[in-house]
Amino acid sequence: MRYFANESTILMRKLAVLLPFALLALFASQLTSCKKDTFFSEGNLDFSRDTVVFDTVFTTIGSTTQRLKIYNRSNESLRVDEIELMGGDNSNYRINVDGVAGAIHKDIIIEGQDSLWIFIEVTVDPNGGSTPMVVEDSLRFRTNGTDQFVILAAWGQDAYFHYNDTTSGVWQNDKPHVVYGFAGIDEGQTLTIPAGTDIYLHNNSLIYVFKGALHIEGTKTDPVTLQGDRLEAQYDDVSGQYYGIYFQEALPSTIDHAVIKNGIAGVHLFSQDPGNSGYTLEMSNTTIQNCSRYGTFIYDGAKVKAENCLISDNGIHAFLLLRGGDFNFNHCHLLSYGPGDNVGAAVGITNYFNDTIGPINEGTITNSVIYGNGNYEVAMDTSTLGTIVLNFQRNLIRADVPFTDAFYTNGNIWNDEPLFNDISNRIYTWANGSPLDGAGDSAFGITLGMNPGTDICVNPRDPAAPDIGAYEFP
Repeated sequence: MRYFANESTILMRKLAVLLPFALLALFASQLTSCKKDTFFSEGNLDFSRDTVVFDTVFTTIGSTTQRLKIYNRSNESLRVDEIELMGGDNSNYRINVDGVAGAIHKDIIIEGQDSLWIFIEVTVDPNGGSTPMVVEDSLRFRTNGTDQFVILAAWGQDAYFHYNDTTSGVWQNDKPHVVYGFAGIDEGQTLTIPAGTDIYLHNNSLIYVFKGALHIEGTKTDPVTLQGDRLEAQYDDVSGQYYGIYFQEALPSTIDHAVIKNGIAGVHLFSQDPGNSGYTLEMSNTTIQNCSRYGTFIYDGAKVKAENCLISDNGIHAFLLLRGGDFNFNHCHLLSYGPGDNVGAAVGITNYFNDTIGPINEGTITNSVIYGNGNYEVAMDTSTLGTIVLNFQRNLIRADVPFTDAFYTNGNIWNDEPLFNDISNRIYTWANGSPLDGAGDSAFGITLGMNPGTDICVNPRDPAAPDIGAYEFP
């Protein structure tokens, strides 16, 4: 019995020692079993802005800092799986997320109805000859399997920058002008762009003339140039880098001695100002090349007169008229030598679209060359229900079977090779013996621009027998 009494005493002593730990373990297990799960929002982020623009003009190596705020609009916590600077360590940009620097950040928790600051810094060297006008990157935010992006854009050279703003007056030409989004000429306003102005437009950007007037006043020696804002050599001949010049119900406007290249639709005109009975645009001595869709596009009633213009190598048409409008092309090259497999006829004309028919009260092409690689370089699809007045005289036209409509009958030349000097390099002057030589009609004289009576190179036109096209043979 004593044996058992001793054993019981020892056992009780052991229990006395172990019991507090057992109770603590039990208590802890009860706490764990009672702890509530953490629920995360299944939503996504909101941002203080979708594009962070560094609008400082850099004249030396420089840097500046911008702030972006990200919001969790939910009442629950939100886990941001990743925040990534897409350019990585090689980017011109650097980011700091909640006090931590680095190109990528993971597993960031933002409490319900809370927000987080991201600080963004950029360093660019504007003196590098290959530096783009706009240095761009983006931030990627991944939450709940969804990627959201914020664009980063910084000006990369000393220039005048137009970021989704309106403009008027006279642009200075001592530095380039860079358009990011649009440069708009608003209702009743006028913008004049003087000779020697270089204009660079960012992806999908445009000069937008809304019920205002645009006057481009280049010269032979100092043309006004419009092109994309990428300055690297590989972009020299890439079409579709920006949209172009868009006229909507514009006041009477002019373009003289401009070079418009590598856009989507070089000059696009939509509708006519009801108070203007004349031309929406008078365009002279201008080259429009390598646009991904159209060189000149008239839609729904606008009116254009063009002389001494070279419109070539565009993706679909050199000139397109859709749902009516008026045009008068004289001494022009309208050529369809464009890139890709979708190149259409040099000239496309239709007076209807979406069951709406518009009149063509003046449809004139004279002293011009309408040519390309296609079998037919004039394509027409018109409804007889609308007014159509066409007049094609003294042109060189490619059409395997010459057209016999009455408006073609006066002095047109069919299918003769124009003998251009170098089609592959877009040199559309022509060699001795070309059918263009002396085949024009002086009755359709040059009246536009600063030098009436001359060609695109300001060479005098033969007063008796001018040459067909934009060039007068010397």
